[in-house]
Amino acid sequence: MSDERRHQQANGGTSQRGDALETLREALRGFVREREWEPFQNPKNLCMAMMVEAAELAEHFQWLTPEESAALDAPTRAAVREELADVLLYLIRLADTLDVDLVAAAQEKMVRNAEKYPAERVRGSALKYTAYR
Repeated sequence: MSDERRHQQANGGTSQRGDALETLREALRGFVREREWEPFQNPKNLCMAMMVEAAELAEHFQWLTPEESAALDAPTRAAVREELADVLLYLIRLADTLDVDLVAAAQEKMVRNAEKYPAERVRGSALKYTAYR
């Protein structure tokens, strides 16, 4: 059973997924279908394309200080916005081809992260969870 189906069954047959994410997913499906790109939209290619876009995003921050990275000028901020959109769109498309409900997966991951990083034990520390065992 797919993540989507499990999520729908757990919520009385209706998806509680964010409407914006669903709208983007449907728009991407149409975009790909209209261009007949389905043969190229496999998980491997989508993952690789997403990583390329993530690298292009990282390039805007390369060599900046933490302070500079938090205070981008308007043109750089606009470019970062474009790259973030590219990463998001590829992520949504990748999840769609794998039938993964991104909202459910993220919510479940947050629960696991809370278990691995209990606030009372990790507050103010950036160590990996294995350091807290």
